[in-house]
Amino acid sequence: MNFNKITLILVLFIVSLQTGISQTTNNDEDHGHTHYKNYSDVIDHKLIFPSEVPDRIIINLTTDPSHSFAVNWRTEQSVDSAYVEIALETHGPELRLPGVAKSILANTEIFENENIRDNEPLVKAAYHSAVVNNLQPGKTYVYRVGYGAPNASTWSEWFQIKMPNENKDEPFSFIYFGDAQNDVKSMWSRVIRKSYKMVPNVDFMLHAGDLINHSESNREWGEWFYAGGYIHATVPSVMTPGNHEYRNGQLSKLWTPQFNLPENGPEFENMETYYSIEYQNMNLISFDAEHFDEHPNTRKEATAWLESVLSKNESKWTTIFLHLPIFSTAKGRDNTELREALKPLIDKYKVDLVLQGHDHTYARGHESNEENGKTVISDFGTIYTVSVSGPKMYESQDQEWMVRRGEFTQLFQVITVNENSIKYQAFTPLGSLYDSFELQKDNKGNKKLINGENELFLRLKKDFLKE
Repeated sequence: MNFNKITLILVLFIVSLQTGISQTTNNDEDHGHTHYKNYSDVIDHKLIFPSEVPDRIIINLTTDPSHSFAVNWRTEQSVDSAYVEIALETHGPELRLPGVAKSILANTEIFENENIRDNEPLVKAAYHSAVVNNLQPGKTYVYRVGYGAPNASTWSEWFQIKMPNENKDEPFSFIYFGDAQNDVKSMWSRVIRKSYKMVPNVDFMLHAGDLINHSESNREWGEWFYAGGYIHATVPSVMTPGNHEYRNGQLSKLWTPQFNLPENGPEFENMETYYSIEYQNMNLISFDAEHFDEHPNTRKEATAWLESVLSKNESKWTTIFLHLPIFSTAKGRDNTELREALKPLIDKYKVDLVLQGHDHTYARGHESNEENGKTVISDFGTIYTVSVSGPKMYESQDQEWMVRRGEFTQLFQVITVNENSIKYQAFTPLGSLYDSFELQKDNKGNKKLINGENELFLRLKKDFLKE
């Protein structure tokens, strides 16, 4: 065989090999698979792209939190059928014995999005969701999500979840976060992890909007799920959207696929952003302030829905959480239309707490703050709070409604609810107490506010920015 023939054979072999590789890649794309090998040059590919192994696992509260919970997770699109396995927690591995765990088929949504704004690649995923019902109050369960043979690596680990007690007056606690928003993996992770370390038996976590910065960014959502890690999968969450979950008046397309929140909001709304939950002796209400702000044509319906919820409320305690503040912490950030619509209802139905974000500062107080400085206060109305958990910081102005304020401070709030009192504590990532109070209410609805002693003096941004 001469040299020219050998050369021709080698060329044909190389062309054939390249064609095969190209066809394999194209076939993979046709089936909607996302393969890391195609995106090895994407620095955050582990945060952005799914695989057959479940990721972004999160549990949410339902409208019947003593008997059920909702769970969501993500895989690549080849996983078109996935399951939740649930069992009572055991002392050993007997939960793996045949017939012990119950299997529930999840709802699966094939989904893709491309964040052109931040030059992120197209992401193809399958989002899976299920509501696990008929659980026993006060019991501890284990669950896992995935598919395949019992010992396949396509299952998640087993997670624990404890159901609320049947006695509605049993104490419970939750953690409230203001805006995480920026540098979530780098700077917010230590806040949520410190909060869980301090209160490992917390019953749920509450997010007052702006969880991320750009609504369609798979990288930023990946950072948010990464920061919370397994906490999201073992402590139920509730969240209300902020202005950064919206763009051009439209809610992020990733909101409903990756969360599984109640759908008992106004008739015009199926976005899982307006909803109410009766949790033990508290009525917890999410009001989508950004939707209210961006869509004036539905404001009357949203306000009517809120009044309907409040008028039917039989719980002892009422908490509303929303992103835009009723009372802002700085001039130029006032939300006049929101306050004019909601505050009459808040006053009429004697709402106890209004938890907010957006202003990237801290403030806590009440409208008629004439007795500022006193430890024990009566007839004060509703307590309003604004908080921030991420690193993005603004400045504020001292205002009459404020009892305590602060700047340049990342915070999380631990709120403990008892039959006749609510204890509120705002902590820094170092675990230092920045603000605290106790709210007491008797069976006739009379309230007393007791301001607590704090560990830190007033923190202002200007004190940390050197010329």
